[in-house]
Amino acid sequence: MGRKRYLFFDIDGTLLAGGPLGYVPESTKLAVKKLKEAGHFLAIATGRAQFMGAPYMQLLGMENMVSDGGNGITIDGELIGIEPLNKADVVALVRECEERGFPWGLAVDNSDVRLVPDGRFYEATHDNYIKCRIVPGLDPEDQEIIYKAYVVCREPEEYTLESLKKLPWCRYMPEYFFVEPTEKAVGIRRMMDYYHADYSDAIVFGDGANDLTMFTDDWTKVAMGNAIPELKAKADYVTTDVDQDGIYNACLALGLFEE
Repeated sequence: MGRKRYLFFDIDGTLLAGGPLGYVPESTKLAVKKLKEAGHFLAIATGRAQFMGAPYMQLLGMENMVSDGGNGITIDGELIGIEPLNKADVVALVRECEERGFPWGLAVDNSDVRLVPDGRFYEATHDNYIKCRIVPGLDPEDQEIIYKAYVVCREPEEYTLESLKKLPWCRYMPEYFFVEPTEKAVGIRRMMDYYHADYSDAIVFGDGANDLTMFTDDWTKVAMGNAIPELKAKADYVTTDVDQDGIYNACLALGLFEE
């Protein structure tokens, strides 16, 4: 084998085509197979919670993952840990949302449930991405750990929330935004350090706004053809769209397959 590389793949729009409930293209599955045969290290790097990324890790036969926007680490199939959000900052945000009348929810464990104080969140979003569990009198102060928060408002209302300036966030849905870590590079460095690997041996693949912080000069950066313009501008290589053999074509162009 030649030079061993450490590859980190975003899920939505990178490994996965067709939206959050889409599919992994056959060419991507073939690329992953050939990369494994060539002896490279493969990992997912996603903003999704660990439990939501795990099925794709298993589908593609991977055992390593940076999840929760860089705050979660899974190595050899075992969740090492997830760093929570700053509780005081989340409490301040919730208090401001309550004053403004914005419905909100919290993720307090690694599961497919968000806690909400009443039915307004679901009424405003009809969102089934994560289930809502109503906890009357829910108070973020009572939660030991908070991994994510969710706030219902229409863009650009979030920019008027003063307390949000201290928290990382991203909008994927028109109805609400996610308060979640967006520093995938932090998790990637932790994983590279775990394996005592040189950062220059890493290659990252992404397409969206939450991949911007992952596109650093520490390693090689590949943007999908369907990536946002800001990400393409930071990329070392721009491949074709996710549903047009993007992963396969990039790996081929970078000489990652065995001859």
